[in-house]
Amino acid sequence: QVQVVESGGGLVQPGGSLTLSCAASGSIYSLNAMGWYRQAPGKQRELVAHITSGGITNYTDSVKGRFTISRDNAKNTVYLQMNSLRSEDTAVYYCNAAVTVLFVTRLHTSDYWGQGTQVTVSS
Repeated sequence: QVQVVESGGGLVQPGGSLTLSCAASGSIYSLNAMGWYRQAPGKQRELVAHITSGGITNYTDSVKGRFTISRDNAKNTVYLQMNSLRSEDTAVYYCNAAVTVLFVTRLHTSDYWGQGTQVTVSS
């Protein structure tokens, strides 16, 4: 079994900063790409930032220059540093991890999601 757990959400004023963490644990053979998604009320879930196992990153246009995704492979953890937060960044943030597990003699890769963490930007 694989677990993905986010932490670090909360209430912050506009212009403030927040750092989200996401840790994967369990029977992990290898941890591949990881990403942060968000879903605001009444909107579809969208990709915010993505990082490959080799550290290549990409961001949705609205967060470029403000958010930074990084990972610590030794800890199976991905981070999202969010600066200059805006009210439109308010959403539930979800972590996604592509995890390879060894099942008997075969490798199998699946996507795992965390439970989500609320980020609210408001004065």
